[in-house]
Amino acid sequence: MDITKEVDARGLNCPLPILKAKKALSELTSGQLLRVLSTDPGSVRDFQAFAKQTGNELVEQQSTPEQFVHVLRRR
Repeated sequence: MDITKEVDARGLNCPLPILKAKKALSELTSGQLLRVLSTDPGSVRDFQAFAKQTGNELVEQQSTPEQFVHVLRRR
């Protein structure tokens, strides 16, 4: 996967990871990938809803004991 940009939202709670992702996505062109790192367990559900509402594709979600990783493709 060719990640264009990464946002470190670890330590931030809802809605800040989504807001940081939204800002970063606005700086990308269509088709580029954004990776967001988060420690907020609610971010899993939040990014699923965000992708549906905005039309950006949620390519991947992973969770490790330390963090949650979300990869979005700019619409």
